[in-house]
Amino acid sequence: MFDKLFYQEKGLFLQSLHPATVLVYLNVLFVLSLLYQNPLYLLGLFFFLVLLIIEVDGMEAWSGFLKAGVSLMLIIMIINPLVIRAGATIIWHGPELPILGKLDISMEALYYGAVSSIRLLVIISIFCLYNLMINPDKVLNLFSKVAGKSVLMIALSTRMLPTMVRDLKRIKEVQQFRGVDFDEGSLWARVKKYSCLYNVLLLSSLEDSLEIAESMQARAFGSGKRSVYSRNILRPRDIICMVASFLALFAAIWGLQYGYGQYTFYPQADFLIKDRITLTTLSVVIFYLSAPIILSEGWKNCRFLKSKI
Repeated sequence: MFDKLFYQEKGLFLQSLHPATVLVYLNVLFVLSLLYQNPLYLLGLFFFLVLLIIEVDGMEAWSGFLKAGVSLMLIIMIINPLVIRAGATIIWHGPELPILGKLDISMEALYYGAVSSIRLLVIISIFCLYNLMINPDKVLNLFSKVAGKSVLMIALSTRMLPTMVRDLKRIKEVQQFRGVDFDEGSLWARVKKYSCLYNVLLLSSLEDSLEIAESMQARAFGSGKRSVYSRNILRPRDIICMVASFLALFAAIWGLQYGYGQYTFYPQADFLIKDRITLTTLSVVIFYLSAPIILSEGWKNCRFLKSKI
């Protein structure tokens, strides 16, 4: 289960992009999720992210992120109407509470809580997409020339959790082959069985750390100028996706400058669609953001295009 949350190489087009391209693209999505207030725009980003996650074959991993996001979403939708008093449309007059005061719930507060929850789901989906699209080692390799030792420490730290999860699963399977039933017995008996797992995991982690140190010493780490075994190459696909990302950002900023994408919740909620330009601006932004998906479909179905990008 936990293995699905980490990066897995599947040979997909979106995974073949340059790390810098993926960072630019995801950062544009993240900035848009923070800039936009209009629920229509946030819903558009959300459903577009679902398409990206499907394209990278990550629905199973996304479901884990989605469960956590829905739980937080419900909490936000419950708490926001209880603490916000700015709405003009009161749908329920509550009692007087010692700390919160008069408990009046407005439709605008419920609406704002729901939209904030959608923004949270968008941001969670962006981080899920990051885990699915890019190898963290490649990202850290971008900054290795600037701060090599710091990047090494970060790389070791980021790989610690998935490695421990994989080792714990392997150790548990070995114990089960030996006849240990982790679901049998009292609570104290099960705790003792799992404690043995963590003792073995600790010893395994210490052995792995020694092996890493020996490997670094064998490769003469820190003795001279750093060499690179493999290099990430900027291809035409990366340039196209980068240009499309910046065009989407510029189109969004232009729209926000003229009020398209902004939204007013208090004291009364604004119109969802003010005019035709509202939908046009959203369509332009989504079109530019769709460049990786369009190239991915061409990469899979057209050999000529695959050879060119």
